[in-house]
Amino acid sequence: MTRAALAIVVVLSSSALRDDSTSLTDIRVDQVGYLASAPKLAMVVSEAATGAFSVVRATDSASVLTGALGPAKRDADSGDLVRVADFSSLTADGTYYLHVAGVGRSYPFRVARDIYRRAYYLAARSYYGQRCGTAVDLGPEFTGYKHDACHLQGAFHPSSGRSGPHPSAGGWHDAGDYGRYVVNSGIATGTLLLAYQHFAPRVQRVPLDIPESKNTTPDLLDEARWNLDWMLSMQDADGGVWQKQTSESFAGFVKPEDDKSISYVIGSGHEPFKTTCATADLAATAAIASRLFRQFDPAYADRTLAAAKKAYDWADRNPKEIFKNPPGVSTGEYGEGDCSDERFWAAAELWSTTGMAVYDRYVTTHYDEFMPRLGPVNPQGWGSVAPLGLWSYALGVGGKEPVVNAIRQATFAAADAIVARTAANGYHVSLAWKDYVWGSNGVVANYAMELLIADRMRRDPNYVNAALDNLHYLLGRNGLGVSFVTQVGANPVQNPHHRPSAADDEVLPWPGLLAGGPNARRQDPAMRKLPELPPAKMFLDEQASYATNEIAINWNAPLVFVLASTLAER
Repeated sequence: MTRAALAIVVVLSSSALRDDSTSLTDIRVDQVGYLASAPKLAMVVSEAATGAFSVVRATDSASVLTGALGPAKRDADSGDLVRVADFSSLTADGTYYLHVAGVGRSYPFRVARDIYRRAYYLAARSYYGQRCGTAVDLGPEFTGYKHDACHLQGAFHPSSGRSGPHPSAGGWHDAGDYGRYVVNSGIATGTLLLAYQHFAPRVQRVPLDIPESKNTTPDLLDEARWNLDWMLSMQDADGGVWQKQTSESFAGFVKPEDDKSISYVIGSGHEPFKTTCATADLAATAAIASRLFRQFDPAYADRTLAAAKKAYDWADRNPKEIFKNPPGVSTGEYGEGDCSDERFWAAAELWSTTGMAVYDRYVTTHYDEFMPRLGPVNPQGWGSVAPLGLWSYALGVGGKEPVVNAIRQATFAAADAIVARTAANGYHVSLAWKDYVWGSNGVVANYAMELLIADRMRRDPNYVNAALDNLHYLLGRNGLGVSFVTQVGANPVQNPHHRPSAADDEVLPWPGLLAGGPNARRQDPAMRKLPELPPAKMFLDEQASYATNEIAINWNAPLVFVLASTLAER
């Protein structure tokens, strides 16, 4: 059965769940559910709504709560006329649906204390599915979701300044393609490590069913290590790091093991061939790993710290070695004209790990340059990692008090503004109008992460609830009524731009992957057929729409961070 045929079956089978007069997506709910103790909102967009709603228990069709919809409000981002159903007083565990008078019923959702555990498991485990250089098998629950060892032939590209073979094993496929990129790996791996750092008691309780699950290291750390080991293999003896390991052009939509192209170590094409951003990203990520692995594998902690220091020193000597694709290479570039924020992140993480004065001095000398990055817009991302460094310094032990206080106050001011913007938005999402870009769902998740970091500095339920609002958006409470995470929710994306999903024989895509999301710009040929729509509607659930429906490791990482924050500690 094709995915298109499956979509038809889903629509037909779900018709029994709704009134004939409406579609299920006219009532936008978080299709996973709501934490029992948290606010619970749904958004109703049908003009047929008469004003009353009820929450119905799915097991016996009993109405457990009734209420009235809020006033209609035009949401500028989507163009929808939205009315809010507030059922926050519902706290009893169970499976429910919303019935709106004149409209019908919503998709089902659950209320529970640990409601996002399954979503966390799938999103975090998606990295195992992205592993390169080894056979992958998601096991009996996902029979057929597997591939053989792939991309085993590696070599130095002429742009690296070297020749001959180079190992090609380990790391994660970056996105819908099969490349591996140090810069994007840096923030993705670093974010997963920070999720463990901040929420260790929670994530330790959720095994990910990966090959390393039987060892004594927590699974999230083991998964991060799989990619970090590949990053370490990209470090030269002098400490510098090559930018990426990819084929010269993107592979077709084939299984990983059927891509027989050589996986080249690609450099800048000129002396010193390594790049500053990639090198500093490794320094930061390896420094975080060193402090987290210390109690589980001291030898590995020593190794990663040595690599981090060596990388930092190289970046200090070579501060402006930027990257652009060399001739003949057309895979992802991840190039920047300024690597100063990566160097700052590296210094802050090395200070947090070692407490050494050299790194403290760098942070306290340069932090003023990066304070404007702690604003209510433009959250952290692969091209803007300075906020991670600022937060690491402020949350560390023994930092200079004036610097720590300045970072904290800027973070709170940004978080307060994000909370206000979220509350004003028709769907209670933190996106500003200009945020509907390629990977807007990653921006959503990073806003949520920023709010949760602010909450780590100063407990504030407004920060946590706004972060949850962003999670609700990603899981179905949005202008499209779709869960943007594959195999999560009743109406998830079906056709991501993801080669393993397109090339296998399975009807559903690989699970736990966050689609890129609405993009106001027509940046792929598929989008050109869309009419002029509000930015929140500019999305296609089609494999061809790489500008809205691709997946990427750096978008999944803050989703994992946010989901980790929701897990029960015991």
